[in-house]
Amino acid sequence: MRALISVANRDGIASFAGDLLELGVEIFATDGTRESLAADGVSVESISTLTSTPPLISGQVKTFHPEVYAGILARRHVPADLEQLAAQGIGLIDIVVVNVKPFAPQVRSGIVPIDQAIEMIDVGGVALLSAAARNYAGVAALSDPSQYAQVIDEIKRLGQVSPEFRQRLAAEAFAMVAAYNAEVAGYLDHISAARFPARLTIVMEKMRDLPYGENPHQRAAFYRETTHRTRSLADATQLLGDDPSFNDLLDLDTAYRIVTDFTGPTCCIVKQANPVGLATNDSLDEAYRRALQGDPVSAYGAVVAVNRPLTAETAREIAGNAYEAVVAPGFEEEARRILAQKGGLAVLSVPDTPPGGMSDYGIADLDFHRIEGGLLVETIDRLEINHSQLHVVTRRRPTLEELNDLLFAWRAVRHVTSNAVVLVRNGALVGVGAGQASRLVAVEIALHRAADRAPMSCLASDAYFPFADAIQLAAERGVTAIIQPGGSIRDQMAIEVADRHHMAMVFTGRRHFRH
Repeated sequence: MRALISVANRDGIASFAGDLLELGVEIFATDGTRESLAADGVSVESISTLTSTPPLISGQVKTFHPEVYAGILARRHVPADLEQLAAQGIGLIDIVVVNVKPFAPQVRSGIVPIDQAIEMIDVGGVALLSAAARNYAGVAALSDPSQYAQVIDEIKRLGQVSPEFRQRLAAEAFAMVAAYNAEVAGYLDHISAARFPARLTIVMEKMRDLPYGENPHQRAAFYRETTHRTRSLADATQLLGDDPSFNDLLDLDTAYRIVTDFTGPTCCIVKQANPVGLATNDSLDEAYRRALQGDPVSAYGAVVAVNRPLTAETAREIAGNAYEAVVAPGFEEEARRILAQKGGLAVLSVPDTPPGGMSDYGIADLDFHRIEGGLLVETIDRLEINHSQLHVVTRRRPTLEELNDLLFAWRAVRHVTSNAVVLVRNGALVGVGAGQASRLVAVEIALHRAADRAPMSCLASDAYFPFADAIQLAAERGVTAIIQPGGSIRDQMAIEVADRHHMAMVFTGRRHFRH
């Protein structure tokens, strides 16, 4: 039995190669891998021993040779293949161990000049792995260090790598090759500004299995993008508690995206993928208290996100309620000790700098909606408030306090499921109407949740009001100012109702539907 090894990730390779040698496997390695093995006291043959040719073209051509590829691709069950190898004095290669240095982390944000990036693209390793995987009937194609232990175990027990495991190895190898090529294609699309390329490549790696999906009868897993990395939930480190469930992860993602949309100390409480509490304040613990006041009943069993490192004082406040999970860009040590007393509460920390990946990659600006048999792809709905485009359409202009609340509400409403309406007072969410077919009903729900906090509040709607009845209702309940896109054929009627009640109303000219 013979093996060929060429690895960028050398974790565990010395131990693996040593075990193979003890099992009588003859090993050939490319020069870099061979030197690494030698440094660990493992002596193997150079690939040049097979090819009788030194590495060429700055080391790019090492394995492109019939001695290598014929030994890998020869079909063990086809006598003619084996006869040809024998006639040329070529031996079989039974195990191919290749992992390729990931492309995306090397080029990061496209800062690397294109000529240097091209030099980083691996050709030989990808070709070797593809060839070995194609002939998995006779060859074991290893693409990850996690596979080493089972290979050694099977050779010890069976004298070979089992057909079933070779097939699984082949699938993983082709997936690795596909992911690598997707990273390269994505980079080239990115630097050529191809926002919607003819073939969209997305690479995901499995982080872990989940106990179940949205419902207990659904199976689920958590995958992370490898080509685009940001300061997001996908890169968070779990510090404490039980693993978040499928639904918890959805809520945590919503909550963290909301708080990172605000610049001041902000806290958001999310339930069923919609904010039930949201507030900004100079003090993080006060922001939490005011967020909780938004809907303390719905906050039970929700998730909490903040956009500042969590302090001990805020942690004490959070520990006084029942939540599923907390996410923040860091935690004071005392805050961790306090939250650790909450038993199964999941505590996640998002890093300041995302590890690996291209942080300004092409799909960073894309959003996806799955439909049967395909994907709908669009650019992400960024807020991008341009104050010069805000248009006061009523006789009364908003006061400075109202304007601040209107802008807060406008930033918040785009994170709420459409049809969406939010009420804000003094930098805190006091009422939410989410996911309604009727905008009037959304206003009614928001007002109901706000109750006695509705007077002197400001209202934001993610789209225009088709009728003025909702504005009339809001005015009757004490709402003093409204921000909305405008654009309805009945806008003038809405303006007249607002003027009649001495309300201020601002048009943004931009809609923020979220389905």
